Amino acid sequence: MRGKRHQSAAKGGKGKTSNETREPSRDDGKVTLEGRSFLYVGGRDCQVAHLREIASSYGAELIHHDGGLREAVSRIDRVLPSVDCVFCPIDCISHDACLRVKTGCKKWGKAFVPLRNGSKSSLERALQDLTTANNRES
Repeated sequence: MRGKRHQSAAKGGKGKTSNETREPSRDDGKVTLEGRSFLYVGGRDCQVAHLREIASSYGAELIHHDGGLREAVSRIDRVLPSVDCVFCPIDCISHDACLRVKTGCKKWGKAFVPLRNGSKSSLERALQDLTTANNRES
């Protein structure tokens, strides 16, 4: 049986405690992607907020570029030097944007990670793989 505090928290009331609202602890000795930033080029606009939440859950920042639909493709060149890695869902990106990203990644020595598609699970899987690789290196 749940207490009143839990009932009001479940209903979105003010009874939430700090333990109920905070993220899972990252003090378990595992390396996270804390402080890293990623560029996500292409994908679906309706997914961007969800993708940012996923990256944030790993402690990372996600910068989005729509791949040239509304934003100038040249903006990719300005953002690339400041990120650690670039993700491109290969089903939702123009050839021009993808080529520009690949060329820029080579120029700046950035990791290029093609994603099978623009789904949330594809990004989640890629971030999990990066986290696993970081854990092995440390």
